[in-house]
Amino acid sequence: MTNRRNFLKATGMGMAATALPMIGYSAYSTQNHGTKSEIQLGVASYSLREFPMEQALDMTLRLGVNRIAFKSMHLPLDSSKETIQSAVAACKDKGIVLYGAGVIYMKSKEEVDQAFDYAKTAGMEMIIGVPNHELLGYVEEKVKAYDIKLAIHNHGPGDDLYPSAESIYVKIKNMDKRMGLCLDIGHTVRIQLDPVHDMKNYFDRIFDVHLKDVTAARADGANCIIGRGVIDIPSFLQAVNELGYSGTLALEYEADKDDPLPGMMASIGYVQGVLATF
Repeated sequence: MTNRRNFLKATGMGMAATALPMIGYSAYSTQNHGTKSEIQLGVASYSLREFPMEQALDMTLRLGVNRIAFKSMHLPLDSSKETIQSAVAACKDKGIVLYGAGVIYMKSKEEVDQAFDYAKTAGMEMIIGVPNHELLGYVEEKVKAYDIKLAIHNHGPGDDLYPSAESIYVKIKNMDKRMGLCLDIGHTVRIQLDPVHDMKNYFDRIFDVHLKDVTAARADGANCIIGRGVIDIPSFLQAVNELGYSGTLALEYEADKDDPLPGMMASIGYVQGVLATF
């Protein structure tokens, strides 16, 4: 497997990556072995959790990214129809696609109902969620009725519901094909599994990816700037490209909560630098 640092040193992309975030590209058309795929970059708004919605949107645009999934601090789940519509309008005015929301926990039928009504009102294409196991059948009914995808999120060590991509896949593989996964590659590595393996093995149900890096492949591995941790990002992005993944690679940057933009810019720049080599 290609070593991440040697990869960037050999291609000279380490310096180029730091200059790329302000270019304004949010999707990459890549060519590999005769196949072409478009890779869309986005932001999980939890990265910007200490900032109000309007400022979070402006910060997203400063990254050169125009796709976002809202966490509830930017648009509370119990918001009125008018509040939701106002938030959607703010996104459209700034040229940002509000493609989803999450992570949304669902521990009762009422919470499932609320999540789907919220997503429908906002015109979202998916919910990144964590429904209790006993609610999966009810969630499937909602997916069919609303035609909104559910991407179940893995949370790694200590998560009793969905620690890994496999733990999700075995539960939903025989359910409606709009029941799928949000693959969090940081939590995958923290549980000492390989995100490239999971991307390839569960690809048919991976609707969203939380893109990040971590300091160690163990439970106490902390979130860090992409390219400075232990995840082999070039190999993961190569797999994404070769598979023709058409969902969003959403940066979820959990470090530096009071001043996340420098680290987010460095992370997006690293990713853009790698993608530019395909």
